[in-house]
Amino acid sequence: MNVPCLISLSLISHTNVGKTTLARTLLRRDIGEVRDRPHVTETADAFPLIDTAHGDVLLLWDTPGFGDSARLLKRLKQSGNPLGWFLTQVWDRHVDRPFFSSQQAIRNVRDEADVVLYLVNAGEDPASAGYVDAEMQVLGWIAKPAIVLLNQLGPPRPAAEERADVSRWATHLAAYPWVRDTIAFDAFARCWVLEHRLLESIGAALPPDRQAGFARLADAWRTRNRVTFEQSMRILAQQLAMTATDAVTVPTTGLRDAARSWLGGLLRPGERTDAAADAAMGELARRLDVEVRRATDQLIELHGLTGRAAAEILQRMGAEFAVDKAADPGKASVIGAALSGALGGLAADLAAGGLTFGAGALLGGVLGAAGARGLASAYNLARGSDATSVRWSPEFMTGRVSGAVLRYLAVAHFGRGRGDFVAGEYPPHWGPLVEQAVGRHGAALGHVWSEAHQADGPAGLESRLRAPLETIVAEVLAALYPASAQR
Repeated sequence: MNVPCLISLSLISHTNVGKTTLARTLLRRDIGEVRDRPHVTETADAFPLIDTAHGDVLLLWDTPGFGDSARLLKRLKQSGNPLGWFLTQVWDRHVDRPFFSSQQAIRNVRDEADVVLYLVNAGEDPASAGYVDAEMQVLGWIAKPAIVLLNQLGPPRPAAEERADVSRWATHLAAYPWVRDTIAFDAFARCWVLEHRLLESIGAALPPDRQAGFARLADAWRTRNRVTFEQSMRILAQQLAMTATDAVTVPTTGLRDAARSWLGGLLRPGERTDAAADAAMGELARRLDVEVRRATDQLIELHGLTGRAAAEILQRMGAEFAVDKAADPGKASVIGAALSGALGGLAADLAAGGLTFGAGALLGGVLGAAGARGLASAYNLARGSDATSVRWSPEFMTGRVSGAVLRYLAVAHFGRGRGDFVAGEYPPHWGPLVEQAVGRHGAALGHVWSEAHQADGPAGLESRLRAPLETIVAEVLAALYPASAQR
């Protein structure tokens, strides 16, 4: 019979390196106090990271930071004699509270921890940071396996650059056999796939009698991450489906507005002169912004973050819109009155936005104003619409897939310890990787957009979008974190 397992991880470091910030990110909720000064955390406190239906529990201990590491090591070595006990339990408790807290935390770690997570500032040179070697000796006194986590890495960077930091620290710490692994794991910008890398490292550091229980806990953690990923893809697919199927109808213009629009187009060919179509495009952009905000807010909440999405900034260009124009009887009348003879049929075709009228279209003969109007009305009747429909173009929708993937990456990398979610500039190496992945699936996406206006609507389109979207994001994550892709 498998007995429920309790496994404890202790998060320790030099003071003010970011332990509580990382704890909030791992726990997906706020604990402790985060301030930019030393010795903010004064007690060692345990928080459940995850549990299983079997009764297994994984605890994370958030501890006070090391201050004077060399002095701390000396005091710990003295604590076995009466003078050392007096200095620790009586003198330090009242005279030097932060130093006393550090000692109590270390003893707690020694008594409770199965694995120590030792956080370091990756921006420092390990050989120049004098406290590192003293704290390594403290870890040796604790006599528990330790995993070194590189924090304060800055914004996400290409994998090769992070590997260089990891290699530099791992080389320096190779002299300490209790250090089992060194991992880049930033409190501000870690991604969930790196959690799987950490779980594997913890499992390897545990003794055999703890392996089965931890395996159940690790499976529960991975399952939770996978469910979050799938729900994220569903949210993005829903937003993309709503956008792809959205359309705004533009009523046909009257005779005076049609004349003004047509003549303006002749005089200023590069300018849009159709105010109704412009208004429809603006409404379409507003709806897109609402959908993007809604989806982003859902992602923020799903990932255990706080904050709200900012406004989407759209660069309006004609290519973004597909204008499915109806043949405008009023505009056809103006053109038909101005042109006659063999050009009459072509004029009516132009009035429809360049769309053919089909085999029944008259390409010759003399068309007066009434004739042109009648032809346009017959075309509208055949199409079942007397209005222009404005929607997003397939090319623009494929671009929105790239945008959705980048938004997902931004949320998935945002550590809770940073506070409210704020969308900033994407790391430069993200864009090309996303564009390449989307490009590899461009044909499949084009097929999806061609089905956007079928009868099953957004729900049906969403179901067809989820598979290519999941594949694209999985490929991007594998490119960003090749060492963690299969974990």
